[in-house]
Amino acid sequence: MAAPSPVTLAIGLITAAVIAVLPATVASAAPKPSETELRAQLKQLNSRVDKLIEKYNLKRVELAKAQQAAKAAKDRLATAEQTLATAEQRVADIARMRYQNHDPSVPAILLSQNAPGMALLEQLTAEQQAVVQGVAKARDEKKQASDQAAALATQISADAKDVAKQRQEAQDVIKDIQKKLQDLVPFGPGRNSNGSWAPELPTGSDNITARTRLMKAEVAKNFKLPYEVGCFRSGSSGEHPLGRACDFMMSTGGTMPAAINNALGDRIADWALKNKGKLGVKYVIWKQRINMGSGWRAMSDRGSITENHYDHVHISMN
Repeated sequence: MAAPSPVTLAIGLITAAVIAVLPATVASAAPKPSETELRAQLKQLNSRVDKLIEKYNLKRVELAKAQQAAKAAKDRLATAEQTLATAEQRVADIARMRYQNHDPSVPAILLSQNAPGMALLEQLTAEQQAVVQGVAKARDEKKQASDQAAALATQISADAKDVAKQRQEAQDVIKDIQKKLQDLVPFGPGRNSNGSWAPELPTGSDNITARTRLMKAEVAKNFKLPYEVGCFRSGSSGEHPLGRACDFMMSTGGTMPAAINNALGDRIADWALKNKGKLGVKYVIWKQRINMGSGWRAMSDRGSITENHYDHVHISMN
């Protein structure tokens, strides 16, 4: 067999060197999770965060109950101690009178060992012992309640740190997944290489453009919409009759949205502006303001909640 030529050897060496430095093939790389998988992960993490918060809050409730029990035990102890002091004073007074046998101020009933005074003294002594036992019980209860409250306070402090750490970890992953979901937002059709958008005709039974239809579908995919979405509307100005705008209702009947839907409208408006360059959003109107991509600008009063866009987010497309 003929020896390989210098040129053949050189090509072989170069090829081997290139293969050696090339990164791993796509086939060997870990597959990227699908949008469905990412959304499932996000749902699981949100559920995990909610459970952590619930656990933390229940421990706070337990601590508050233990602190109330400790306070009640302390109050009972104070009452028992006062009762004991009164009983001790009564017994001491009677005992002193017993030792003063020749004191004319002592009633005769208390001078004789067999007199009813002796029974009274014994009765008071028994009462004193009962009060002492009650005080001892109250002190035990107070100590138990105080120890429980202290133990719970220590535990809740540790749990709070653990919950905060786990919550932060979960939120970091949530942010990462949300970023990946953001990357999965598709580019609208008709986007030119210079970032401009080719004109589109409305199509389909909904009488809107393909870009508007995609934007509407992506909003519905990323947010749980509380009310209907209105897009094509004849006999009006702007992009609605052109099939290039949709209104995402946050309330009905021209009323102000509830707080939760008001916050939802904020998120939808923010999301649309963040994806402006991908989807082909022209501008967003929400709460008597308009944003064309360079910040919110106030609009003039049009006279009603609906006309001022307080009850719906308006998204217009290129």
